[in-house]
Amino acid sequence: MKKILFGLLAACLATGTVISCNNKLNVVPVNSIDAANALNTSDDVQAALVGSYTSLQSADAYGGYVQFDSDLLADDGDFTFVGTFINPYQFQRKSIRRDNTNAQNTWAQGYTVINRANNVLANLDKVTAAASKTRIEGEARFLRGLSYFDLVRLYARAWNDGTPSTNLGVPVVTTPTTVVTNANLLTRNTVAEVYTQIIADLTAAEAQLPTNNGIFANKYAAAAIISRVYLQQGRYPEAAAAANRATAGPYLLNPVYNTEFYQGTDLVANTPEDIFTIQNSAQSGTNQLNVFYAEKRRGDVSINSQLLKQFEAGDARTSLFTAKASQTYSNKYDAQYGTIKLIRLAEMYLTRAEANFRAGTAVPVGATPLSDVNLVRARVGLPALATVTLPIILKERKLELAFEGFRLGDLKRNQESTTDPATGAAVAWNSPRLVLPIPLAEINVNPNLVQNPGY
Repeated sequence: MKKILFGLLAACLATGTVISCNNKLNVVPVNSIDAANALNTSDDVQAALVGSYTSLQSADAYGGYVQFDSDLLADDGDFTFVGTFINPYQFQRKSIRRDNTNAQNTWAQGYTVINRANNVLANLDKVTAAASKTRIEGEARFLRGLSYFDLVRLYARAWNDGTPSTNLGVPVVTTPTTVVTNANLLTRNTVAEVYTQIIADLTAAEAQLPTNNGIFANKYAAAAIISRVYLQQGRYPEAAAAANRATAGPYLLNPVYNTEFYQGTDLVANTPEDIFTIQNSAQSGTNQLNVFYAEKRRGDVSINSQLLKQFEAGDARTSLFTAKASQTYSNKYDAQYGTIKLIRLAEMYLTRAEANFRAGTAVPVGATPLSDVNLVRARVGLPALATVTLPIILKERKLELAFEGFRLGDLKRNQESTTDPATGAAVAWNSPRLVLPIPLAEINVNPNLVQNPGY
């Protein structure tokens, strides 16, 4: 830890490769790179930006564990982890040890994304074309803001738990780090300071990104994450407005629900509903969610009747459940080499519905909560509702976004308790057991880092 911090750049192998925004690039991470000589041209900076995206694919980031572990931690009996791996087992038990490898690796990978984005931002002067410079800055700030948002939600108290201006968040680093010395050992910023950085990054990204950017982040993706941030903070008018901006893109709900996730073969292209996805292929590796959920892989998650009975008769979302012997599987991740849906249009409709409902304004932004909920219901073959309530909106959100990494954030902002599966006892939404430990390796080498309570 006192040598190279967090990870270094990923670079394109092919010399003179034309950078395309519409095709997955051949990117290979390297173990070391001379930072003084690495980024000398526009192409070097673009290659470094692609390396930032590549770091998102890691199983320790959005390739699986950010979503999977947070859902396990929040679970109150909707499903059971039946696998043999100790690290995810600790998450579902709400008894995470301070040496939990998943918790350590997700922290490290989050800062890998951030450090790579910082390297890009520090070398924008190498980019000669003004339009390219603006786009690259927007993408790097999107990636940094996204990573900080999930780090602060995992490793710190929730925004609505106490006082954000004094609660400890995570370290905010906005310049490249290559070597750690005693002079630059990090401290934890407050939760409020982290959120300020997140909003600054994502707001800039939305302004700088184009409306069409191939498989990479665009203006609508930035607006979508902004809506998540504001929803987490309870800033409902701003959340509704941001979600509305995200819905203004060229996106449509996939008319057949299960083909949004799997079409009989590995789904490696975005669908019309996808605002932003994690790209995976046979070249870049499998997605870890497939490993844990898919029946033909490990099948480590058994869906319980507590969740299944919440779906109405005729709900097409149940087509993604398969019952075999004593276990029911989710088929959302049956595509071994498939995209992982990070932002879908359905989420934006449900966010806009909830935020408008909670804001209670006479004229809702974009559409009424009832209209948005009925859009999502109609796609899965359910009849339109005549009226809508907050519990109905939250239930639709839970069922629509199940197993996509939303439960922990939603549980905390809605102040819902969960359950210890071993004892059946309630675990409060603001329990220290629902906050991850700062990695022990970081604490051991950095006396400036304060550990979370309970560890």
